[in-house]
Amino acid sequence: MQARMNNPAMLIPEAMQALLALSKSIEHRGVPQKTFELIHLRASQINGCGVCLDMHARMLRKMRETDERLFTVAAWRDAPYFTDAERAALALAEAVTRLSDRSDPVPDEIWNEAARHYDEQALAALVLSIAVINVWNRLNIATRQIAGEWVKSEEARKIVEEAVGAR
Repeated sequence: MQARMNNPAMLIPEAMQALLALSKSIEHRGVPQKTFELIHLRASQINGCGVCLDMHARMLRKMRETDERLFTVAAWRDAPYFTDAERAALALAEAVTRLSDRSDPVPDEIWNEAARHYDEQALAALVLSIAVINVWNRLNIATRQIAGEWVKSEEARKIVEEAVGAR
């Protein structure tokens, strides 16, 4: 396997700064960091982004996430390991990630369930976080980035370490 090119956000430093600033802006808005990481993992599963699957699984491990939860994120509806709030966030992440799959992409039922668990600031953070992971998935998939390669990059490792440490 070989990437088509370096990640576009790495090639254009202002883009990387903007994406990191957007991600940082949603921290501490009423959504636990593990929930953000779970929705990142789930959206990345849907989109088939190996880079993000690798990265967010590793981040969840560093946050001491259990194997049971990591192994069953794709089947969260049928696994007993997730809270109602996490389930609402995962349903929202799936709906927002799969916008073209139905005529009403984010039905009121999904939105209202998320709103039962998260206030407006937290909902805004969830929607922004879902959008950001979908941007990363698209950048990585379009350029065929290789899962695990980011671990070899000192710059990428530093960014991830700072992200995990800040939370």
